[in-house]
Amino acid sequence: MKRAYYLSIVLLTLATLSQAQSYTISGFVSDAKSGENLIYASVYDEKTNTGCITNEYGYFSLILKQADVELVVSYVGYNSHKKSLKLSDNLKLNIALDPVITLGEVLVTDKKADEMVRSSQMSMIEMPIQKIKMLPVLLGEADVMKSLQLLPGVQSGQEGASGIYVRGGGPDQNLILLDGVPVYNADHLFGFFSVFNPDAISSVKLIKGGFPARYGGRLSSVVDIRMKEGNLKEWHGSGSVGNVASKLTIEGPIIKDKTGFLISGRRTYIDLLARPIIKATNVGDVTAGYFFHDLNTKVHHKLGEDDKLFLSLYTGRDKAYSNYSDRWIYDNVIHDDESKNELFWGNLTTALRWNHVFGPHVFANTTLVFSDYRFSVLTSSDHSENEVLTESYKSEFVSGIQDVGGSIDLDLNWFPKHKMKSGLNYLYHTFKPGVSAYSMKVDEAEINQDIGNNPVYANEYSLYFEDNWTMTERLQTNMGLHYSGFVLKNSFYHSLQPRISSRFMITEKLSVKAAYARMQQYLHLLTNSTIGLPTDLWMPCTDSIPPQLSDQVALGLSWNINNMWDMSVEGFYKEMNNLIAYKEGASFFDVSQDWEDKIEIGDGWSYGVELLVRKNYGKFSGWIGYTMSWSWRQFDNLNFGEKYPYKYDRRHDISIAMTYKHSDEMDFGFTWVYGTGNAITLALARYAGYSSASGDEYYYSPDIEYYDSKNAYRMPAYHKMDFAANFHKEKKWGTRTWSLGLYNAYNRQNPFYLFFGTDWNGNRQLKQLSLFPAIPFVRYSFIF
Repeated sequence: MKRAYYLSIVLLTLATLSQAQSYTISGFVSDAKSGENLIYASVYDEKTNTGCITNEYGYFSLILKQADVELVVSYVGYNSHKKSLKLSDNLKLNIALDPVITLGEVLVTDKKADEMVRSSQMSMIEMPIQKIKMLPVLLGEADVMKSLQLLPGVQSGQEGASGIYVRGGGPDQNLILLDGVPVYNADHLFGFFSVFNPDAISSVKLIKGGFPARYGGRLSSVVDIRMKEGNLKEWHGSGSVGNVASKLTIEGPIIKDKTGFLISGRRTYIDLLARPIIKATNVGDVTAGYFFHDLNTKVHHKLGEDDKLFLSLYTGRDKAYSNYSDRWIYDNVIHDDESKNELFWGNLTTALRWNHVFGPHVFANTTLVFSDYRFSVLTSSDHSENEVLTESYKSEFVSGIQDVGGSIDLDLNWFPKHKMKSGLNYLYHTFKPGVSAYSMKVDEAEINQDIGNNPVYANEYSLYFEDNWTMTERLQTNMGLHYSGFVLKNSFYHSLQPRISSRFMITEKLSVKAAYARMQQYLHLLTNSTIGLPTDLWMPCTDSIPPQLSDQVALGLSWNINNMWDMSVEGFYKEMNNLIAYKEGASFFDVSQDWEDKIEIGDGWSYGVELLVRKNYGKFSGWIGYTMSWSWRQFDNLNFGEKYPYKYDRRHDISIAMTYKHSDEMDFGFTWVYGTGNAITLALARYAGYSSASGDEYYYSPDIEYYDSKNAYRMPAYHKMDFAANFHKEKKWGTRTWSLGLYNAYNRQNPFYLFFGTDWNGNRQLKQLSLFPAIPFVRYSFIF
C-alpha cells in the first residue's frame, strides 16, 4: 500500500511539473454544417510537427511546450482549418470544419498524408464511407464488409458472401463492434449482404494485428464501426431504390445546436416481386419468399459544454418462408391442409453513452450496452375435416446469445510525449445452445415435448491500460496490458495479455514497424460447413472446453511517396490454440446430444506476407492489395491427427479497387479480385454397394467412399471483375444519382459448391455449382 501511495505521489508530481512547463489545447472537431463530431481528424502544430488525432468521439488534447503555435486541423472532404495562436494558458478550442465543394482531390485518407508512416499502429486500415459507396458490389447494394474483403490479409468465405476471414482466422474470431456493441451475426440474405447500412455509418476501422490494449475478446481482427450522430443544425435526408432493396435516412435537429437525431431504414422486396410468379407456377395456394429489413436510429444531446449523451439502436431481421394450403373433397368430407415453414434470424443492439471532459487532460466515456442475437426454425402442419382440426404438428428450434453490460474508458493526456488510455468492461452473457419444442395432436390426444440444452450464463470482464509513447523523434511505441476474466458456474479463466506496437522512422517518409499481441477469446462458434444457413451456435468455454488463445507477431515497412501514394509490406505469424471443430459425423440439429460431446479441440497457425499500394489523392485513387499466406489446422481425432489446410487457406489473393472522379457529375468504380481455390475434402475412391433378395428378406449395402486426407483438394481459382458508373445531378431540392453497374463483368463461372454427379453416359463426374453469372444493376439515389 505504501509503495502504491508513493508511486501515485510521484506520478502526480511529474504530471504537475509537465503541465507547468507546457500548454494544452483541447476540444472537439465537428462538421460546421451538421454539428456532428469528426472521428480521427488530424490536429497538429506546423512549427513543431507535433500532433494528434481526435478520438472516437471527436475529442482531442494536444500538449505543446512553446507559446507560439500554427495549428492545422484537417479531415477528408473538408477545408483545412489554420489558426495562429500565442498561448499563455491552457486553451479550450472547439473547431468546426467546412465541407469542400468538390471531393475530386481527396478520397482515401482522412489524416495527414504521411500518417500511415508516422503512426505506431500497424495492420490497421480505415475505410472512408464515400469510398465504400463508389465501389461496385453485388446488385448495387453498397456493403461495408464486402469492401473490407478487398484489403490484403482479408478473405471472403465464398461467392458473394459478406463474411471475412482475417489472417487465417475463423468468422468467430472477428470482434465486430457497432457503436461499441458486439454484433454476433453480421449477415443478411444468407451471407450475401452485411447488416450495416452505409447511409447510417460515419467511420469504419479494421485492425488485423498489433491490437491496442483497449480491444480484446477475439483472436483475429477488430472491425470498429461508428454510426452517424444526427444533424444538430439542419434537416436532411437521403435514400435509394435498387434491384433488391430500398432505403431511407432522415436526420435533423430536435432542438437546434443541442439535440439531433438520425433514423435509417432498409428493406428488400424480393418476396413481393416473386410472389405472383410462385403462385402462377404451383398447384394450390402457395406463398414463399425471403426478405430482410433493418433499422438504425441515434439521438445525440448536449447536456453542457463538457457533457454529451448518445442513444443508439440497431435492429434487423431476416426471414425465409414458405406457406402452403389446399382444399379437397373426398367421400363428401371437406379436407383442408395447411403447412408453414419459416427460418428467421436477427440482431438487436443498443448503446447508451455519456461523454464527460474532466478538464483538458482527461476525457471519459461511459457506456451501457445490450445485444441480442436469435436464430429460429419453425415447421408446422395442420389437417382439418369439415373445418374441425384432426391432426396438428409443430416443431421449433431456437438458439442465440444475449449480452448486457457496460464500460468506462478514459483518455489520459498528462504528459506531452504520452497518450494514455485506460478502462474497464463488463458483459453478462446468456447463451441459448439450441432447444427444440415439439407438439403433436391427433384427434383428442396431444403430446408436447422440449428437447435441448438449458441456457448458460456467464460473466466476462476486462481491464486495460495502454500508452502511446513518443520516445524520440524517430521512435514511437504503443504498449499496453489487457487483463480479462471469465466466470461460468464453477469455471474461472483469466489472462494477462501484453500488447506492443512500435515504429522507427528511417527517413521522413519511410518507417519500419513491429508488433506483438496476445489475445484470448472465451467464446466459441460451432459452425456447420455443409449448409449455407446461419446455423452457427455461440457457446462459452467450460470446464472441458478451454478458451481460445493466440500469439501474433508482425514486421513491416511503410513508405509515403510525394504525399500521394502509400506503400506497406507486412509479414505475420500467428499461433492459435484451443480451436474447436465438429467431430466426424456430428449433426447440428441433434439436440439430444450435449454440444461439448460433438466437438474436437485442436490448434491452428497461419503466416504470410501482405502488400498494399494505395493512391490517396487525386481524381484517380484506390489501391492494389496482394496476400501470400498459409493457414493450417490440427486436431488429434481429425485427419488421423495430421495437420491439414484450413478450408479458407488460399495461397494467393489479389485485389484491385479503383475509383475515378471525372467531374462532380460523373465518377466510376472498378474492382478485380483473384483468389486461389478453397481447400475441400473429396473422396479418392468408391466401393460399390450391393442389394439382394432371398425369400422375404432384402439385403442392401450402400456405396462406400474412401477419403485419404482432409481438405486435400483445391477448388478452381476464384476471380471476377465488377464495374460501376455514378451520374450525379444537382436539383432544386438536392442531388440525385443514377448508378449503373455490372457484377462479374466477364461472366466467370466461379465455384460455389462441388459435387459428384454423372455425365450423359452415366459415368461418375465431379460437377460444379455456380451462383452468379454477369449481373447488371441499376440504383437511383437522392440526397436532400
